[in-house]
Amino acid sequence: MSFTIAIVGRPNVGKSTLFNRLVGKRVALVDDQPGVTRDRREGFARLGDIDFTVIDTAGLEDAPNESLAGRMRAQTEAAVEAADAVLFLVDARAGLTPDDHAFAALVRKSGRPVVLVANKSEGRQASAGVYEAFALGLGEPVGISAEHGEGLSDLYDALREALPEETGVAAEKTRREVEAERIAARDARDGFSTEPAEPVAEEPVVRRPIRVAVVGRPNAGKSTLINRLLGADRLLTGPEAGITRDSIAVEVFWGDRPFLIHDTAGMRRKARIDDKLEKLSVADALDAIRFAEVVVVLIDATQPFDQQDLRIADLCEREGRALVIGLNKWDLAEGERGALTKLREEAELKLPQVKGLPIVAVSGLTGHGVERLMQAVVDIHTIWNRRVPTHALNRWLDEALGIHPPPAVAGRRLKLNYITQPKARPPSFILFCTRADAVPDSYKRYLVNGLRDAFELPGTPIRLTLREKANPYASRAKRR
Repeated sequence: MSFTIAIVGRPNVGKSTLFNRLVGKRVALVDDQPGVTRDRREGFARLGDIDFTVIDTAGLEDAPNESLAGRMRAQTEAAVEAADAVLFLVDARAGLTPDDHAFAALVRKSGRPVVLVANKSEGRQASAGVYEAFALGLGEPVGISAEHGEGLSDLYDALREALPEETGVAAEKTRREVEAERIAARDARDGFSTEPAEPVAEEPVVRRPIRVAVVGRPNAGKSTLINRLLGADRLLTGPEAGITRDSIAVEVFWGDRPFLIHDTAGMRRKARIDDKLEKLSVADALDAIRFAEVVVVLIDATQPFDQQDLRIADLCEREGRALVIGLNKWDLAEGERGALTKLREEAELKLPQVKGLPIVAVSGLTGHGVERLMQAVVDIHTIWNRRVPTHALNRWLDEALGIHPPPAVAGRRLKLNYITQPKARPPSFILFCTRADAVPDSYKRYLVNGLRDAFELPGTPIRLTLREKANPYASRAKRR
């Protein structure tokens, strides 16, 4: 039995730092500037022998509901409703503020078990702030330092006391798993078979989720589109540009396929970024691209194919990711007849390195085209994983050389001997030849385009490496 804990508190009390500490790695952005976290983020945490899901939330602020801070507070309240217990954080160095008292009353009304945590309690000067936290009426405060990892044993005891049944079941399950692993290791060492005596029914195959990153310029509608896929307001949205800061991963099931979709911060031109926090957000988005399998570059259809859109698409191609272009806000841009066909032709001219990439007109607000977009993601993921048999590759090479032989360089003709595909994701080929460094780039493009057309590899990066064959006579001394 697992349980969920939400970390709440006013801005800049160290919620994301504690989240990273419990998860065991740097996932959430952390900075001295208050209000860094805006969306709620979930992660699998472990404290001692208990495992649980932890939710990082935005700082609670007293603001109108329709404002950005008000919408952030609504996300935090939704996290509290979904949690089994709440870690209410205060800053032991700064002491209590009126906001702490107001939000403590809000958490108390939720009816969830609350563990009061006085963060930043390292050093003598923070001890007064820890004792001051008693005034909130949420029980005995637990003094910790999330940054330095101090006081986590006290936090463990507080969790066991607040949720005795859930933590006990989780700990017992962990002990059973450890004991089972120990017995299995002993039997394997002693030569005993661990196979069941009787055949058992096969379990259904669980598909691994397709990792998708949704990227684009600020205010392209990335979070709105993902909310449409989820069917809920899971991510913070609004008319303001640059709302999303962290790269947030959410699980989506579309049809019978699971997806892990990353919402990312808007990516502006590097020359325009001078804020440290925006640099961190863009770095987080770049990490999401590197760990994705398919990248959906979302473009504002009312301002299509801006230079920054092309730079983002080119970056994804250089990282070797499968690529889909989503023309978002199509409900606002759809006008003249054949507009989508013209945009596809424009993409072919401006993005020749991913010739044939799928371009889908969508609207995250109305849901138009979402089915086609997800089908395009599945199709391009299949192409990105495609492997071509070696015999088919070499038949194609013979035909390509017959149609357009390689040019002579410095009076000597180049010889292309053999081609094979060592790996996919993206499709990568090695061509054995003579004088690999002399093959012109134009001829390499001819070969790449031929591979793309012959083996149906549209829209995916293709890696072609030229390698010289070893000369078997190079080590022999010349005869006189």
